[in-house]
Amino acid sequence: MSVTANSVWKNCLAFIKDNIQPQAFKTWFEPIKPIKLSENALSIQVPSKFFYEWLEEHYVKLLKVALTKELGESAKLVYIIRMENTYGNKEPFTEKIPSSNRGAMAAQEMDVPIKSKNPELRNPFVIPGIRNIKIESQLNPNYNFDNFLEGDSNRLARSAGMAVANKPGGTSFNPLLVFGGVGLGKTHLAHAIGVEIKDKYPERTVLYISAEKFTQQYIESVKKNTRNDFIHFYQLIDVLIIDDVQFLSGKSGTQDVFFHIFNHLHQNGKQVILTSDKAPVDMQDIEQRLLSRFKWGLSAELQSPDYETRISILKNKLYRDGVEIPEDIIEYVAKHIKTNIRELEGAIISLIAQSTLNKREVTIELAQQVVEKFVKNTKREVSIDYIQKVVSDYFEMDVATLQSKTRKRHIVQARQLAMFFAKKFTKASLASIGSQIGKRDHATVLHACKTVDNLAETDKQFRKYIDDLTKKFS
Repeated sequence: MSVTANSVWKNCLAFIKDNIQPQAFKTWFEPIKPIKLSENALSIQVPSKFFYEWLEEHYVKLLKVALTKELGESAKLVYIIRMENTYGNKEPFTEKIPSSNRGAMAAQEMDVPIKSKNPELRNPFVIPGIRNIKIESQLNPNYNFDNFLEGDSNRLARSAGMAVANKPGGTSFNPLLVFGGVGLGKTHLAHAIGVEIKDKYPERTVLYISAEKFTQQYIESVKKNTRNDFIHFYQLIDVLIIDDVQFLSGKSGTQDVFFHIFNHLHQNGKQVILTSDKAPVDMQDIEQRLLSRFKWGLSAELQSPDYETRISILKNKLYRDGVEIPEDIIEYVAKHIKTNIRELEGAIISLIAQSTLNKREVTIELAQQVVEKFVKNTKREVSIDYIQKVVSDYFEMDVATLQSKTRKRHIVQARQLAMFFAKKFTKASLASIGSQIGKRDHATVLHACKTVDNLAETDKQFRKYIDDLTKKFS
């Protein structure tokens, strides 16, 4: 007997019927119609968007188990939402939305040692005075590995994240530091690791927190004289994820407390995951003892996605939102928005909004209008090569002279200005700037930037150089 959408759904219904109340079955499952089965994806038609949302919120796990029994581990579920009458069209409008296959993240029970189980041990996530050892993971289940697409730009970071999720605290990637520019998926990957760990090890306590919130909690604990309780709380976490760790720059008290927490977790085989917009070597005003610990495990960089990855990201976004757009428009958006994933998704959301809210057809012309708004700002981004050319022209020398080993004062100053502007106007790391401007190391670039800052305050002529060149770049 061949497997059809009807036969699969019939078997699923038999399983579901045995596991829920008859009234709930009648209300939420009898109205569903199986539509088609293709490549382990079952499409079912539901009467409304509310219906789809209710199923996803209350019955997603049951549906997943039923489908997996019928179609195996790779089973997928797609909802087809039938909406009657759109602007006089006789055909009803349908929207296809895939199931997320995930429920909400449940609160976690914290295993507190009996000797510490006293009113003094406060959870910084709850209102003072209320004793509570259940903590929320702060994870967003929508940020998972299923929708974190792999490409050349993120392969190392994604693979390392997967390894950590499979064996938290048990790999040499501890801590795992993910770094890269804005909008490249650092926060998404950090959440994805946490979500995967909770799926595989529900008993582990996972906590995601931004460095800014961590700092605020620490300041609060100092005010209330509960610093030790704050440290003890964080030392009980199994997997600690701190986002935007560069925010700790210059905050010596918070760095000190984080140092103690980090040491305790690391020595006890607990996992630490960090994200930053800079590589450890480029972080300033972070204590050396902390920086050396950041370098202990693995530092993995997220780079701007290549064209193929951008196409995959757009198609995945459209598939998950139940929207279809012509291939040539997807290609146009991917070709013109190269900087980061956030802008890429923002452009496609704007395109869909323009189309649906203004009732306009999605055309290349509409795509051009939307993309223009995103690209206008990025067009101004300058390359290191361009900076070297502008600085060389300004000082009436060629680029080869600028990059040469000579120690003549005016050439050294021109080179230092090129490094200063490269750091200011590009997202390149210090090491990358140094290698492109005369094969120098990152320490030379750091020294150049400090020298330019000092001369700007003490030398009027040098200040004029900076002002003139800044106008040229802006």
